[in-house]
Amino acid sequence: MDNMEMVRRQLLAPAEIDDAFLAEALSALAAHQLTFGDIYFERSVHESFYLEEGIIKSGSFDIDQGVGIRAVDGEKTGFAYSDVIDKTSILRACAAAAGIGHGHACACVKLSPRQAAPLYTAKSPLDSWERQRKIALLQALDKSARAADPRVTQVMAQLSTQHKLFLVAATDGTLACDIKPVIHVSVTVVLESGGRRESGFAARGGAVLLDALSDPALAQTLAQEAVRIADVNLAAKPGPSGELSLVLGSGWPGVLIHEAVGHGLEGDFNRVGSSAFSGKLGQQVASPVCTVIDDGTLPDRRGSVTFDDEGTPGQHNVLIEKGVLKGYMQDKQNAALMQARLTGNGRREDYGSLPLPRMTNTYLAPGEYAPQEIIASVDKGIYAVNFSGGQVDITSGRFVFCTSEAYLIEHGKVTAPIKGVTLIGNGPEIMQRISMVGNDLAFDQGIGVCGKSGQSVPVGIGQPTVKVDAITIGGMEALSA
Repeated sequence: MDNMEMVRRQLLAPAEIDDAFLAEALSALAAHQLTFGDIYFERSVHESFYLEEGIIKSGSFDIDQGVGIRAVDGEKTGFAYSDVIDKTSILRACAAAAGIGHGHACACVKLSPRQAAPLYTAKSPLDSWERQRKIALLQALDKSARAADPRVTQVMAQLSTQHKLFLVAATDGTLACDIKPVIHVSVTVVLESGGRRESGFAARGGAVLLDALSDPALAQTLAQEAVRIADVNLAAKPGPSGELSLVLGSGWPGVLIHEAVGHGLEGDFNRVGSSAFSGKLGQQVASPVCTVIDDGTLPDRRGSVTFDDEGTPGQHNVLIEKGVLKGYMQDKQNAALMQARLTGNGRREDYGSLPLPRMTNTYLAPGEYAPQEIIASVDKGIYAVNFSGGQVDITSGRFVFCTSEAYLIEHGKVTAPIKGVTLIGNGPEIMQRISMVGNDLAFDQGIGVCGKSGQSVPVGIGQPTVKVDAITIGGMEALSA
């Protein structure tokens, strides 16, 4: 059974919905003069378990399904949704959404199913392990963390799985579907010593089945990593403040690129001129060593899509090439208004949400330097390995990021761990100050979630080791000469 047949059986067959009815409903939308309209069906099954103090404190199992109908007329959008999938609800929602249009077009829609090699298996991660095996993984994380260090006072572990499938039909004839499993396991530990407490966190995940967590050593590996981070922070001294060189580690530190640059390259912000990158296509917006890519086709990554939530195939999009701005990420509405090509970035949180131009897997392409060379080039600076959070102003490009694991670099060597370090800067300016890019491209451990306009979607984040020549550091200690 292929993905299209499976999705039809689960989403459409119970309500006796076939292609003829979809064409009828879409024709009702297209009868009003609209730019386009679509019908989006979705079913999502989610299960999670949470362990604390060595016992399972909570668990959940949820099934959510429904249909969202959208009608777009230029910059205007009419939207209606129902958590009941049946013909009556769909036709009523079509009539409500189409009210945004004007006049009559009397169009007849003919659906054309889109085919693409699916990135994901149709098998659900919820069914790939027995419940007791899922609980046993959390118990193993707790046991491994407590065995790793006698200073561990608290362990919290969580496992969540989701299986999502959708089908979208549009007035332009699009008929596409996708199936996506997402898993996430994490452990947080608290260490206490000398009256001081610090925490550490480690996780794994991705758009894979639970079998990806089958390695018997995984629980010990994650627990030891969480304990290591907590131990580093226990030993950390207050970080400096002032302007310093910065080396960003590979992988998760790419969240800075994601926030400070990626959001600014989404089509809606640039269409209305509210991004720091608006109107700069073809211009040098970053150092020549920087190439930024958004790629929805990477296997097993959280942000990957066979089709986006509008039925556009996932794509490999070069956003910035050798420092030159090449393009923005687009959904259908903004692409039409900007007369730009579709990029496969129309994404929504669920059937009750409108699609927006969103990132998939965004990363800085690798360069030519070994990480050791980059660190050795810094006389005095900061080596930031992990972040706990941050804020970005899309219009100005200004950002503030807080590190959760960072070290001093002194005379070309990584030395003491530091804490309380905040990075303050402007996205476009920082991109111009990147002078060295490593050859060690890595991605996050399958845990990325991106928020925008009240919606959250899974994303991938990555980069190699990177040197920023100068950035403002907010720390607890004044910078010494």
